[in-house]
Amino acid sequence: MTRIVPCLALACLALASAAHAETPKPGPQPDLLAAFRQGPMQGVEDVVFAMRPGSRDPHWYANFSYYARDAGRKAYTDGGRLARLNLASGKVTSLVDDPKGNVRDPCVDYDGRRIVFSWRKAGTEHYHLFEIQADGSGLKQLTDGDYDDLEPVTVPDGGIFFGSSRCRRWVNCWLTQVAALHRCDADGRNIRMLSSNNDHDNTPWVMPDGRVLYMRWEYVDRSQVEFHHLWTCNPDGSGQMIYFGNMYSGIVMLDAKPVPGTQKVVSIFSPGHGIADHRGDITVVDPNTGPDERSRAVTIAGGNQWRDPWAFSDGCFMAANGRSLVLLDGRGAQQKIYEIPPGDMPDCLLHEPRPLMARAREPVVASRINLDKTTGTMVLSDVNHGRKMAGVKPGEIRKLLVYAQLPMPVHFSGGMEPISLGGTFTLPRLVGTVPVEADGSANFEVPAMQSLFFVAMDEHDNSVKRMQSFATVEPGETVGCVGCHERRTDAAPLHGDLAALKRPPSRIEPVPGVPDVFDFPRDIQPILDKHCLACHDYDKRDGGVILSGDRGPIYSHSYFTLVSRAEVADGRNAQGNRPPRSIGAAASKLIKYLDASHHDVKLSDAERRTIWYWLEAGANYPGTYAAVGSGMLGGYEENGIVRPDIAWPSVKAAEEAIARRCDACHASVKTPLPKTPTHDSKALSRQIAYNLTRPEKSLLLLGPLAKAAGGYGTCQAKAKPAKEGEKAPDVFADAQDPDYQKILAMIVDGKKYLDEHKRFDMPGFRPGEPYLREMKRYGILPAGLGPNDPVDPYATDRAYWKSFWYVPPGTGPVASGG
Repeated sequence: MTRIVPCLALACLALASAAHAETPKPGPQPDLLAAFRQGPMQGVEDVVFAMRPGSRDPHWYANFSYYARDAGRKAYTDGGRLARLNLASGKVTSLVDDPKGNVRDPCVDYDGRRIVFSWRKAGTEHYHLFEIQADGSGLKQLTDGDYDDLEPVTVPDGGIFFGSSRCRRWVNCWLTQVAALHRCDADGRNIRMLSSNNDHDNTPWVMPDGRVLYMRWEYVDRSQVEFHHLWTCNPDGSGQMIYFGNMYSGIVMLDAKPVPGTQKVVSIFSPGHGIADHRGDITVVDPNTGPDERSRAVTIAGGNQWRDPWAFSDGCFMAANGRSLVLLDGRGAQQKIYEIPPGDMPDCLLHEPRPLMARAREPVVASRINLDKTTGTMVLSDVNHGRKMAGVKPGEIRKLLVYAQLPMPVHFSGGMEPISLGGTFTLPRLVGTVPVEADGSANFEVPAMQSLFFVAMDEHDNSVKRMQSFATVEPGETVGCVGCHERRTDAAPLHGDLAALKRPPSRIEPVPGVPDVFDFPRDIQPILDKHCLACHDYDKRDGGVILSGDRGPIYSHSYFTLVSRAEVADGRNAQGNRPPRSIGAAASKLIKYLDASHHDVKLSDAERRTIWYWLEAGANYPGTYAAVGSGMLGGYEENGIVRPDIAWPSVKAAEEAIARRCDACHASVKTPLPKTPTHDSKALSRQIAYNLTRPEKSLLLLGPLAKAAGGYGTCQAKAKPAKEGEKAPDVFADAQDPDYQKILAMIVDGKKYLDEHKRFDMPGFRPGEPYLREMKRYGILPAGLGPNDPVDPYATDRAYWKSFWYVPPGTGPVASGG
């Protein structure tokens, strides 16, 4: 019998700002050091810490890696030291001193003598794991290679848990690389990826019961900046589940560690999307009432300047603040016990203080995996049991639709362009479906080490509920889930034996006749061309709707129209658990136009299924990550609009013409891409105003051009008509108007630019150099690829994704996760 446990990796929840206790105003402070050394710090003679400059990048996670556009630009700075402070004398001893390198993340092993840390040595680009004895002897490098290894912690079975860019993926909304959970032996051998996360896993540490506590950042069908909360897993990577948070948004929970003698942890709660150098408030979390109870997170030191807390007891803490090491008693009393002297490494901060003391080894959690297997098993107790399931009838959900979130090989911006317009940042792969029994149970095999998310569907393939998170299994692992978005304190419902456990696990059945990774121009546009253009093209635009595949600055006009008019329900940047039937195909207005009731439009079964599953996938635009950072006029890069056309003479001339002829009614027509799509006629977006396929069909020209001259005649000049009751004159009486020609020349130049630089859906497209650089580094493209050698971006992406499919050791070239 499979044991059913609340597996939070199979839920989609979220946590936000924790309750903040008021920090008492400091008065005369006691000698905390003397008092603590007689109590919870008894026997602690020394503290080990790192020194290094503050981060160059404002993001909490961007503290290693080069940047996507410029590999010579680094997220880190030079200057690092590993130091040992004697508490009695105040003497500081340098264990590692590297002014041109960088040191971080010391972890004192169980014996109190061996220190494992991360070091980027002078003259090198990558952090690797090292060990050294507390007296400075025995320095040894443990890992190497073309990747970064950081934030190590030794685990009870003798191995090392750490974060690493060996996951070969980039932050889905920034320009630096991801570090996901890995582990290795004590000597650095047998490195294995444990997490399939597309974004960061950070600051792992061992819990008293032997599990590993860490921060997981993810966004599947929800905001990219809101959900970075505390999770746990076993040292073999199994059992990934929520510990605290993930039900509310707005806090990054970092550097969490257990509070001895309690079930609490102390963590940095960095506000909003987080502050550089992991700064925030020191917060104590008590999860005893469940992982969603915000009142059980209490701030003991505010100000958003604290880092790297350590707990000796429930009332004795140590943390870094700027260049200082501070003790706190948990009630507001503080004592600075060391500060880096002003003349010593003036740009450096104090980081990661750890007591140099032996500690008890936690229990060894028995392994739950089998590395010879390529799959794991998931068991669902009752899909009907959960929050926001009102109106879902027993037996209504008949199957689970399974998608895999695909890793991203490189990224350039702070946004999702052009993967979607305000929606998903990543591409999903349609894996298939598994059955749900009449009692709501399911039992099925899934591929190991892939980020899977599920859509609960009824007998008509209507989506009822969506996961909005991801789950993963290790090879050979079996995990269980109580329900669908159930409360984390709920036990499995008692209604007899589960029907799904009376048979072997189901295998995922592929969905026939539809792509597994959708591409709008390739898969959706031909259907629109066949059934919709007769009424929704530039020569006949019923309802003002244009569904032509002509290209705008970033998207096709049809894609922009469908998304900006909210014809798709993709759950974009949602804040968490949504009501039933609020996301996906059945909730999308577009699907209602695709039956015979809308002007006799009748799609074939294959065409309808293609659009249906595209909507369920999140309504992405390209089907390749090679589209990112290429073929755009007005692309979003490093949180700003990048418009190469601004420097063109034709643009300056056209903008002057627009100011003269259009600004009286459309003051924002010439502005860059709005961050929020709109169909307000007085805020016409560049995405629909400019036609870079047929420039003369640009709305910016057709609207003000007289009907007699082939335009729409919908824009009139701000002038009185010649006679009472007559229509005001058109802005452009004919296409020979000099200002019309200036605007047309600008758009023609845009077409020339696009024809030369090319977009992913254009013949002869070649991905940008950063994409090619990374794919060569990963071994997907040949290192000797020439500048004129053709590259198939779709095949390259697929080879990259397939490189993460788990292969047992010794049976193939890859034994990784993804």
